[in-house]
Amino acid sequence: MDLQVENQNGRTAVITGANSGLGRETAAVLAAKGARVVLAVRNPRSGREVADQLPGDVEVRRLDLADLASVRAFAAEFTEPIDLLINNAGIMIPPLSRTADGFESQFGTNHLGHFALTNLLLRQIRGRVVTVSSNGHRAGSIDFADLNWERRRYNAVAAYGQSKLANLLFTAELQRRLTEAGSPVLATAAHPGAAATNLLKVNTPVVSSLAKFVTRLVARTPAQGALPTLYAALADLPGNSYAGPRGFLPSREEPKLVGRSAKARDGEVARRLWTVSEELTGVRFPLAVPA
Repeated sequence: MDLQVENQNGRTAVITGANSGLGRETAAVLAAKGARVVLAVRNPRSGREVADQLPGDVEVRRLDLADLASVRAFAAEFTEPIDLLINNAGIMIPPLSRTADGFESQFGTNHLGHFALTNLLLRQIRGRVVTVSSNGHRAGSIDFADLNWERRRYNAVAAYGQSKLANLLFTAELQRRLTEAGSPVLATAAHPGAAATNLLKVNTPVVSSLAKFVTRLVARTPAQGALPTLYAALADLPGNSYAGPRGFLPSREEPKLVGRSAKARDGEVARRLWTVSEELTGVRFPLAVPA
């Protein structure tokens, strides 16, 4: 059965990377149910083209997660309460490149950009923070000696895995801190399974052809891939829940809670990654812990 989404009137959702793929589908569902939806996108022109096609109250604001100055500007201009922050944007397996601040592009965009954005907006969030991870986290590990691939030979798949593992460790540590601070806000995560989106960027013809072939066989549509995100955002779930599709093949069945790797459950690594992320971004957890 399809995921049932209740009326969202009076709620505000901020969705990163919402001008295509999973983010666009997530925005479409929430807007159709009455939410005010903010498309936080790198390309406002593309975002406006999408907004014009969506129902309800949809607006576009510029956000480049690969540039901390852009993240800070977005957060400084956003003064309204937020019910849902959906950290959806991401890049997958590009050639080696670096963000405006010198971070490896996948780690900098997928993790550090969302880390900074969440903490800068956290005082305004009153509902839930949902971060989109991936089954690719299982291939990742956090190399604190070389987080930004400055010493090792670059491996785009391993770098992607590190960034998606960081998403889950971030969610776990964010929830721990929210609970300690007595905040009612929840942090959850989701993965879409294999979804037919434009996330994957490869410039090797053989790999590209293989990816397209596999996608045709088993990939979910963007609408199906967005269901776990909506489930993590709206279902009655505990903090640090991780949602994914039910089964391997494409389906519109209601998602479920899924497991994660042992590395994604390592609280000590999660706390260390949080500290390092604060140092790299200059952004810290803004909520005080009661004495």
